[in-house]
Amino acid sequence: MKNYLSLLLLLLAATTFAQDKIQWMTMNEALAAQKEEPKKIIMDVYTNWCGPCKLMDRDTFGNAKVAQFINENYYPVKFNAEGTEPVDYQGFVYTNPNYKEGRRGRNATHFFADALRLQGYPSIVFFEEDGTLIQALPGFRSPAQIEIFLKMIANDDYKELTTAEAWADYQKNFKGTFE
Repeated sequence: MKNYLSLLLLLLAATTFAQDKIQWMTMNEALAAQKEEPKKIIMDVYTNWCGPCKLMDRDTFGNAKVAQFINENYYPVKFNAEGTEPVDYQGFVYTNPNYKEGRRGRNATHFFADALRLQGYPSIVFFEEDGTLIQALPGFRSPAQIEIFLKMIANDDYKELTTAEAWADYQKNFKGTFE
């Protein structure tokens, strides 16, 4: 009985710890998962040389509240904008044919990152439940700064924000809980 209780506590602790970390997947895995259970996708687009990308990974995506919210409401994708992972998106396979193995610093940009028209790294990209692009959000965001976007998109509130005034009111009335 003592061993059973110890095992149960260990499993509970492991499950709790796992919820504190984002369960990243590839874009192809997320698109396949959407076919089984529709859910929005959030994509963290980074590069290996990007300092703010590393900070966002550690400070924002490493935040327990952010991780839990993302795991519950999105399929989270980690995507290297200079990597080689093929992405099969809307009938086209995007690749990075100009990638140079062993190159230090910047490398060729993946065609999928180009297709998304990203304006810098890190970028957070949101997709609808059917994989349609919603919006890219460039730049570093702290947990408190990203919260409004995570919740606005998860709840479909963004569909009602059609003017700058509506967005300003939404921001003014938003009560965040992430730190």
